[in-house]
Amino acid sequence: MLFGIGVMVAPFYMEEEKTLEEKQLETLHRRVVSQVDAEYEYAKKIQEEKLTEWRARLKVYNNQKRKKTKVGDPLLFTVFQTIFASLYGDRLKVAFLPTEPGDKEVAENLNITAEYDYGLMEKDVLDYEWDWDAMFFGRGFVLNMEFDSKRKVPAPEVMSPLAILRDPRAVSVNGNSKGYGGARFLGREVAMTKFQMEKNPAYFNLDKLSLSDDKENLLKKEERARDYAQGLQTTWKEESKLEDNAYYNVLQWFTFFKGERYLIELANNRSLVIRFQRLKQQDRWPIQDRTLFPIAHDWNGVSVPDLVEDKQRARAILLNLGLEAAKANANPMYLFDINRIKRRDALNFEFNKTIPVDGDTTTAVSPMRKDLVKQEVQWIMGLLDESAQRALATPELQQGSPSSKQRTLGELELVSSKVDTRYSLAAKIFGWSERRFWQQWYRLYKDYFKEGMGEKIARLTGIWGADFRAFTRENIIAVKDPDIKIESKNVSDIERSIERQLFTAYLGMASQDPEFNHRASLKELGRLSELPEAKIKQLFPPTIDEIQAEKENDEIEKGNIPQVQITDDHQTHLIIHGKLNKSKQLDAHIKTHYEAMRIKKLNIKTFQEMGLEKGAIQPIQANIGGLRKKRSPLPVPQTYEKGRS
Repeated sequence: MLFGIGVMVAPFYMEEEKTLEEKQLETLHRRVVSQVDAEYEYAKKIQEEKLTEWRARLKVYNNQKRKKTKVGDPLLFTVFQTIFASLYGDRLKVAFLPTEPGDKEVAENLNITAEYDYGLMEKDVLDYEWDWDAMFFGRGFVLNMEFDSKRKVPAPEVMSPLAILRDPRAVSVNGNSKGYGGARFLGREVAMTKFQMEKNPAYFNLDKLSLSDDKENLLKKEERARDYAQGLQTTWKEESKLEDNAYYNVLQWFTFFKGERYLIELANNRSLVIRFQRLKQQDRWPIQDRTLFPIAHDWNGVSVPDLVEDKQRARAILLNLGLEAAKANANPMYLFDINRIKRRDALNFEFNKTIPVDGDTTTAVSPMRKDLVKQEVQWIMGLLDESAQRALATPELQQGSPSSKQRTLGELELVSSKVDTRYSLAAKIFGWSERRFWQQWYRLYKDYFKEGMGEKIARLTGIWGADFRAFTRENIIAVKDPDIKIESKNVSDIERSIERQLFTAYLGMASQDPEFNHRASLKELGRLSELPEAKIKQLFPPTIDEIQAEKENDEIEKGNIPQVQITDDHQTHLIIHGKLNKSKQLDAHIKTHYEAMRIKKLNIKTFQEMGLEKGAIQPIQANIGGLRKKRSPLPVPQTYEKGRS
């Protein structure tokens, strides 16, 4: 069963659940329909021109709807796919970070669950469609408001921009951090079967559904545009004979009603209310929008077709003119002297044919000279191509073809680095919507993963094979909502590569120091080489001092102050203790380590003489919160004082 982000309101016309008089219900019904219809018409009137343009651009991208004697230029497709391949191949990685000391384990569990849910939600397919819409239309949309209780996972879906209408004055779906510029209303037309609606308890009035005969709704226009772009014949698709499998046209509308956020769905040409649901999350709409080249304070931004469409059309015109010229040259024409050649049909050439001519034959017939394709045409074709490449940072090499110009290795590396810089900007912008997606993912778990739903099983793949973890609500719901970090794989790979090179060069000099920590440096090099944490632990199993320091961390978090042993590897202990949050207990313990290091440095023989080689250094400041009485530090050995004098 799918749970939606909302609280169901008593449906209209359900006799057994009426809480208002019939006249009041009818008045409320009319008010809802009137408000939604007014918002729909307002949005459609302003956006119709843009939607018409988008539908036409599908034909330009697909390049199928053209005369069979003409050829199309694939500039838009080539540039689009070059950028798309780079951005889609750059998987944005999510990491949940704790905001409270006690939520460290919860954050780790969320990271495991998110990685597992990536496959359950088919996030790779969703990202493909989401990225495609953002690049082609300038903005893509994902509706993420349902939770699959059987699989225990959110169920997001991509919304088609060709079927969406929105508040014309909005800058984005949810606006800025204060909500300014967010949409007051937005929605989409969607086709649903009666069976699909019956599975969701939020729907009602389904016995009054009727099929729409509106051939000009957004869904029908989109359907015709996609068929036309494929070069297919567009016909009215009659659904009445399909009975249970018939599609009903439904308007799914998000709007404020009486000051609160609602999801309202209308059928029967927007005259019948079939869903009236107050959203549980009242601070935002459950829609995440992704944009490619945003313009500040503007909804539309810039899309790839905005920059390439006109150039493709111009190149196609020139390309077909050149084709016609080539055909004309392949079929030569001749001039002949009508005074010498009396019969025109004599010029219909046949094999071994003779043509009678009165007079000198050298000037009787001559081929007609025609202009070849001018250099200006080729220059303009190249200029249009280069203009698109510069605008979108897609040089020929990035497209997978050799450069038409001879370039040095240094130039090629410089071009490649600048391309990466431009693409990394788009990846960072995509990261905005990716962060909002995972915020909503967490909120759905928080709202719908209740104690009675049992355990969430997640598969974790490690160096020893698959491992399965069972999580209850308390394992993945934090005391305070975690922070979310989104990292571009391509960008992080470049940064990590540079960092690894610098770190490797630094190791050559740092390793000369006698106090150099070789073990820690090799672990860090492994991290920069992107080795899994489990693999690093396998290569460097924890030492006795590391295990002991972890135990001491547990004691410090409980408010105790562990003793410091003479034989401790103090540097290792200090590294492990650095994981803890600052506290008085931690401060006292670290100071004791420092004191032990100082005394040990003075004279190790003194410890042996005093019988302390296996003893413990008492805490320097033990009187914390009344836990212990204050004790004096270990006395400085007398031999050291004599040597000093």
